Amino acid sequence: MLKPSDTWNWYYDNKAQSLMLDLGMDMVFRVNLPYKVLIDSAFSECKFSVDDASAYQMFVEHISFLPLSEPRKVELALNCVAAKRFHKPMLPKSWFFEPQGCGYSPEEGEIVSLKNDLGEGHFIIVENYECASMCMLVDMDSFALNPIKYMAFCEPIKVMHDRMAKMQVVNSAYYALVG
Repeated sequence: MLKPSDTWNWYYDNKAQSLMLDLGMDMVFRVNLPYKVLIDSAFSECKFSVDDASAYQMFVEHISFLPLSEPRKVELALNCVAAKRFHKPMLPKSWFFEPQGCGYSPEEGEIVSLKNDLGEGHFIIVENYECASMCMLVDMDSFALNPIKYMAFCEPIKVMHDRMAKMQVVNSAYYALVG
């Protein structure tokens, strides 16, 4: 697994129109967040901070059981760090999902289940707020929000906590705990 370094740098590449993370050794990671959702500090070069490294390690630990290749786990963890640090505040879009209970408040890095009439998706909590959390799709297959709108791997969305169910790990697979 890729280890964080104090030589890593965030920068915005105008030509690629994307936030990038220079990993050194001629390796660059392209963040999947579009221009319109980035805060102003994303457009200035800055170091991969101690907080970034701590968040990266936390996300890596929480996704270790997911059925993803090591490169995909690194991609997911780095996109989570980028979203946590550089994503503009957003409003919840909970109407895409069914309520699954109340009183549940997930922790950052936790994997949760979200359901609707078209299926079930698995998401990692990127940032936790009082009643809602920004989360990111961890499934490789796209997730249908409705018949014409789909989410892709590593795409973020903010959702109210009453739509989430905690995930249970059983034999390296994940299942929702509802109730």
